Amino acid sequence: MVRLVLLRPRNPENLGAVARAMKNFGLEDWAVAALGTHDFETARRVAVHAEELLDRPRVVRTLDEAVADCAWVVGTSSRRVRGKRRLSPSEVAREALARAPAGRTAIVFGDERSGLTNAEVDRCDDLSAVPTCEAQPSMNLAQSVVVYAWELRRAALEEEAAARKPVAATAGATDAELGAVEEALRAALRASGFLAGPERHAVRDLASTLRRARLSRREARLWVAALRTMGRGQG
Repeated sequence: MVRLVLLRPRNPENLGAVARAMKNFGLEDWAVAALGTHDFETARRVAVHAEELLDRPRVVRTLDEAVADCAWVVGTSSRRVRGKRRLSPSEVAREALARAPAGRTAIVFGDERSGLTNAEVDRCDDLSAVPTCEAQPSMNLAQSVVVYAWELRRAALEEEAAARKPVAATAGATDAELGAVEEALRAALRASGFLAGPERHAVRDLASTLRRARLSRREARLWVAALRTMGRGQG
């Protein structure tokens, strides 16, 4: 569903912490472009119980290679760019979940020193930032990944909970109740002058649209009350 993309990571502790965060929140797909460190021994010491993830990031040279098979690319940057939405981490998570049937989402993180370049920001479809305080707006790379990983996990859990929640059954209108709606409709149409001559098929055709709507019993009663009130107003 989601691929985390790290650009030019230099700090091995960050690599290990990212792997651990991914394991914490059930993520497995990640790509590293222009890897700036090969100290995997240090990274493994930080990637507690997630060492295997350090063996399988997709290591590539460029951002284009990292996201070539993704349908939506979101860059993490506090910049505001015309034509690109600026989403919160929770908004990114919910939209990534909604977009999952259409393709994979890439969430792109810049390097520890300067973040994403202007060209990389332009390459992204939309932007996102953690709403930090102005006193300390920048976040450590691994900390930023944790925020997005948690929001992705939370969105997935909420969707699962909604799917398990039983939907209260609404009692459908009976044939007799739908017949009452049809009679009330006929009376209202006659009172209004719409049915001035032979009825033919007008009432039946109009009533059939209500039958196709599968009215609930409450809705049928509401239609009858409304039509009868309208009929009395025409008298």
